[in-house]
Amino acid sequence: MGEQRRIARVFPRRVASATPTDADSFVDLPEWWIRRGDYAEVHVSVTFTWDLPRARFLAAQWKRVAPVRIGGPALGDPGGEFVPGMYLKPGHIITSRGCPNRCELCLVPEREGRLREYRIWPGWNILDNNLLACSMEHQEAVFRMLLVQPQAARFTGGFEARRFTEWHAEWMAVLRPEEFFFAYDRPGDLVHVERAAGLLDRAGLLAGKHRARCYVLVGYDGDTFAAAESRVRAVLDLGVLPMAMLWNRGHDLPAPLRRPWREFVQRWIRPRAVGGTIGKPAAAGQPERGVLL
Repeated sequence: MGEQRRIARVFPRRVASATPTDADSFVDLPEWWIRRGDYAEVHVSVTFTWDLPRARFLAAQWKRVAPVRIGGPALGDPGGEFVPGMYLKPGHIITSRGCPNRCELCLVPEREGRLREYRIWPGWNILDNNLLACSMEHQEAVFRMLLVQPQAARFTGGFEARRFTEWHAEWMAVLRPEEFFFAYDRPGDLVHVERAAGLLDRAGLLAGKHRARCYVLVGYDGDTFAAAESRVRAVLDLGVLPMAMLWNRGHDLPAPLRRPWREFVQRWIRPRAVGGTIGKPAAAGQPERGVLL
C-alpha cells in the first residue's frame, strides 16, 4: 500500500473541548518549518459564520503549503460519513446527520437535509443534531456503545424533548451521562421539556445533580430580555439547568445591541454562572422592558 496522504486541518479558533490537538491540527498560520510538500492538502474547517473572515485569511496563508479546501457548517456543508478525530477531538462522534423537522429558526434542515444514519464509532460525546429522530435500533446501538466507553456519556447535540420517552429516561438512568440537553427554541417547546423533565424526575435523574440541561434560544427577532429571562427561569423551575444560546443572526447585530445579549448569555450559559444568577431579580442589569430587536 502507498503512503497515506497527510492532510493539515486548520481551524479559525480553538474550542478546548472539541478541537483536535494532534500534530496535523492548527489554529494559526503555518509554522516556518512546514514546507510545501509536507501535506497533500489543507482543510480549513469553519463551524461558525462569524469566523469566516479569519478562516478565509488562514486559507490564503496556507496556500503556500498545499492546495486548500475550505468548508464546514458555516459554509452550508451537508456533511457525510463521520471520520473520527478528523475535525473533532477523539471521543466526540456524530452518528447521524440531518433532521426531519422544519423548525423556522434552525439551519440544519436547509444545510444537512433529510436524516441519515451512519456508522457508529466508539466515543462518549454524541453531537448528532437529532439522535432521537433516528430508528430505535440505531439509538439503542448508540446507547449500548456508550456502556463500554472510558468516560461518562455526554449528549451535547441534544435531545428533541417531544420525542423523549420513558424508554429514553430508563436508558439515561442506566448510562448516568455527565450531561444531556433538550432545546427550547419555540414557544411550544416548553410543554415538551416539562413532560421530559417529569419522566427524568420519576427515573431519579433530577435530584441532586443537574445532568439534564436545556438550550434556550434567545436574541431572535422580536425577543426581549424580559421574555428571554422568563424562558430560562421557566426551565430552571422544572429542575433542568438552562443554557442560553444566542440566535445565529444575533452575532451580526450592531455592537450596541449585540453586547447586552452576549452579557445576558454569559449569565445563563455555564452551571456556575447560572448558580450565581438564580437569586438575582429577573433581567438584573438590563432595561426593565428589554430591547426589542
